[in-house]
Amino acid sequence: MNEILGIGRLKIHDGKLEEFKRVASQFMQVVRTKDTGTLQYELYFNSDQTECIVLERYRDVHALLDHQRNMGGLMEALLETCTVSSDAFGTATPELIKALEGSPVRLFSPYQTL
Repeated sequence: MNEILGIGRLKIHDGKLEEFKRVASQFMQVVRTKDTGTLQYELYFNSDQTECIVLERYRDVHALLDHQRNMGGLMEALLETCTVSSDAFGTATPELIKALEGSPVRLFSPYQTL
């Protein structure tokens, strides 16, 4: 399995919804214009827009690393608007482990797949 899948769970801080939407739009613009190996990047709100789920899919670990580089300083702006927890799904290569080190992302390795 070369693809890396991700699920981000974002709990938006009180009074920060509009700022969150602005930063999220910047994230999406970067994905559309700079990422070359991002296969899926979708944001979903719950009914009262206090939480957002991000579904991500990358061609491989290199595409994920490219995405991380492209986001640059946007992550700091995002963290001012919400609390982030994330899960990534992919083969635990040394490169992937290093890429996720120190981040709020838990890594899950494949057990059974089709």
